[in-house]
Amino acid sequence: MWTYLRKRILQSALPLIAVVLGVFVLARLTGDPSQLYLPLNATDQMREDFAARNGFDQPLWKQMGDYFLGVLQLDFGQSLRTGEPAAEMALRAFPATLQLAAVTMILAIVIAVALGSWASLKPNGIADRIVSFFSMTAASVPDFWVAILGIWIFAITLGWLPTSGTDGALVWILPVATLMLRPVGVLAQVVRGSMVTVLGQPYIQVARSRGAGQMHIVSKHALRNAAAPALTVAGDLTVGLINGAVVVESIFGWPGIGKLMIDSILQRDFAVLQAAVLITALAIFALNIIIDLGYALLDPRVRPTSGSRARRRGPGALSDTKAEVLTNV
Repeated sequence: MWTYLRKRILQSALPLIAVVLGVFVLARLTGDPSQLYLPLNATDQMREDFAARNGFDQPLWKQMGDYFLGVLQLDFGQSLRTGEPAAEMALRAFPATLQLAAVTMILAIVIAVALGSWASLKPNGIADRIVSFFSMTAASVPDFWVAILGIWIFAITLGWLPTSGTDGALVWILPVATLMLRPVGVLAQVVRGSMVTVLGQPYIQVARSRGAGQMHIVSKHALRNAAAPALTVAGDLTVGLINGAVVVESIFGWPGIGKLMIDSILQRDFAVLQAAVLITALAIFALNIIIDLGYALLDPRVRPTSGSRARRRGPGALSDTKAEVLTNV
């Protein structure tokens, strides 16, 4: 297991560097920050002083090298807008995104398990067709369209829900419902497929022959054995929520890492943008490791143990198996 962890960490180092490098270069293509932070009548000398004070007068390769050296020393620079350390601003915003993603996934798993289990009881029946139609629709609708439609119907037309904010339970409904649709659609299909396979196994037939009820079979036998593929996909969808919450957080004014990224782009606050992207990338990397380890604990067949079996499967077996599950969704 430790060999697997070391290899995954080394494998993720290059993508992390590429992400930070790409953001560093692309952020500077958004324009000159002095146009935002200096008055319109600023002189050339004022612009030169601003660039020298923030290191923008150096060649791009020199700025990049200084930034990477700072990151190695846990110095992510300071915000041009507020003067605060960029890392502190990113870390302060990240818990709001994690809370939103956690609540969304908990509700999505509960609803998807219920729908998938219901559909699996009678394959190709009415319930199965209803759940399949809902799942395909939910998995296909863009988040931003659902968010805008939800605001128009429930906030503007009916006046039932607020459009933004963080105070009270009502402000959670629209963001969570918007982010929850796709995970529910995908997970319901995964649970349904796994449950259909498990319910056709011989030991399920034995349990039925002994007089076990349908609810007992589903809750005590089928769900437990069908959990591994569903939890694997749920983990990947959680990663997607963190990575894709940028649009939803911006629409609903949710004070998370996604909104911070958008604000930093608009304000050309390069240090904050770079810190937010790097912290998000590190969180996604850590979540992927946890997902693979959790799948190994649920399914011993893909567990990277020592000995000939580990050499035969290799430490990449977990990722390969997870990819196979996702391909079959």
